[in-house]
Amino acid sequence: MSTAQGARARARTEITAAIKDEARRQLAAEGAAKLSLRAVARALGMVSSALYRYFPSRDDLLTALIIDAYDSVGEAAEAANAEAVGAEPLTRWTAVCEAVRDWALAHPHEYALIYGTPVPGYTAPMTTVPAAARVGLVLIGIVRDAHERDGLTEPPLPAELRGEAERITADLAPGLPPEVGPALVAAWAQLFGLVGFELFGQFNRLVEDREPFFRHAVARLAHGIGLRA
Repeated sequence: MSTAQGARARARTEITAAIKDEARRQLAAEGAAKLSLRAVARALGMVSSALYRYFPSRDDLLTALIIDAYDSVGEAAEAANAEAVGAEPLTRWTAVCEAVRDWALAHPHEYALIYGTPVPGYTAPMTTVPAAARVGLVLIGIVRDAHERDGLTEPPLPAELRGEAERITADLAPGLPPEVGPALVAAWAQLFGLVGFELFGQFNRLVEDREPFFRHAVARLAHGIGLRA
């Protein structure tokens, strides 16, 4: 790459980052539904036609912000799991869940973008899926490690759910017992439900000491999947 090409690439990277930073400020102030490319361009002193060279539409910008948010919380989960290497699966599970909660409390508007109210008129493309899967893959990895170490008690499974459980587990966590698949999906939903309830105020005047409450709740989720202490 020539010096001129390198300079252009750096300039594009810097401008892209500035656009996304301004868009995040607008998300915090106005919400995702009111995100406007023209408003972003105006705040940055750009003409809107110049911004379209970076993000051709509002949906393209939203997609970039969504992927960034999923990657950020995914990195937090992966780092927590790495720091707990060698610990018991339940300890690792709890550490990862706490990292998700900590990230959400530090980035409430980005959390709302990916786990809050859907943006009217926007449908997330498949390009968001790898980033969105990162937290789940960490948790599945912890459960798989427990299973391989004989540290997993298969949860009960109603007969009428077995076919669906086999499909879910084959898609989500191949190699694990089918009893685990539905429990993993339920735990995934409840984890983000717990975080969302705290973040969006549903625990106000109900749960005061939230850290130990959350730690206890996610441990119960782990037990429901079959992780043993």
